[in-house]
Amino acid sequence: MKKIVYILVTLVILAVVVFLLKRNKETAQSKIYHYDKELPVNVQADTLKLQPVDAQQYFTGAFEPEKEVKLGAETQGKIQAIFVDVGSNVRKGQQLIKIDDALLKLQLQSVSVQIEGLETDVKRYTILTNADAIQGVQLEKAQLGLKSAKVQRNTILEQISKTNVTAPFSGIVTMKFAEVGAFAAPAMPLLQITDISRLRFTISVPENELHYFNLNQNYPVKADAYSNLDFSGKTILIGSKGNQANTFPVQFLINNSPDLKIKSGMFGKVLIAELHENDGLVIPSSAIVGSDIEPKVYLIKNNKATLHSISIAQRLPDKVVVKEGLNAGDIIVTGGFINLYEGAFVSIKN
Repeated sequence: MKKIVYILVTLVILAVVVFLLKRNKETAQSKIYHYDKELPVNVQADTLKLQPVDAQQYFTGAFEPEKEVKLGAETQGKIQAIFVDVGSNVRKGQQLIKIDDALLKLQLQSVSVQIEGLETDVKRYTILTNADAIQGVQLEKAQLGLKSAKVQRNTILEQISKTNVTAPFSGIVTMKFAEVGAFAAPAMPLLQITDISRLRFTISVPENELHYFNLNQNYPVKADAYSNLDFSGKTILIGSKGNQANTFPVQFLINNSPDLKIKSGMFGKVLIAELHENDGLVIPSSAIVGSDIEPKVYLIKNNKATLHSISIAQRLPDKVVVKEGLNAGDIIVTGGFINLYEGAFVSIKN
């Protein structure tokens, strides 16, 4: 009898658990949003029409220094002094770091004493040789010893000069990798010097627009942070190999402002000016779906959205000029892409 009671209680508990789990699942599913594909998707749309388009085109890029170097010591030793800090302006040839040269100076003193003794020997042997008091070979040995000691002295002097780390060109200290007391060795960077008096400005250009640029030609360049300043950039490089996006690097050399307002890493644009205006179809950049290589837009026909390939003739701030793929009077989706898909029914928000 007790076994039957236990079995019944167990079955009741299992039934309650199953019921609660099923009810919780139904409750959770009821809270999840299920999009009904039969319902139209609310979108924003524009009807295209021809409008005047300024033929001026621009390409964005970034500024980088023409000259930048990480300085290291040419000899090893303990750093005795650092005379500059990050942000310091330095001139070409200025001493920046001093490496301990005490041991080298002691070696120089020792060699100097040897040279002094050998010079005395050469003078004495010269007199004795002229008087036929000794053989000439002794004089030759003394002279060779003197030459060797002088070479050794010059070597030590060269090593001592390398304990002074100097600026290879005028610029600004932009990074500091060591402190006083640290050990310096060849190939170990200690400071970074950047010269921004002249800058390189690099852009990426699609293959069908490379014809805008020629080597050694000047183009107007503007920095985004200082749009009131005008710069002239001379083309110094047109890339011969494209990247995966099928764009090619084009590089310009510009002179910075006297107060060096343009910094390394700032963004800017190079302008390509035409002398006429055309009528064209202009759409927002946000309407484009896909990559720059294969741009597409959603075209609305018979209240349905279909993806349509286009080609771009010109890029403007937040807009593009369509070259092919669209016509005046076409309706394209400009917003509301979250639930949008190929062939979806749409309703246009007013």
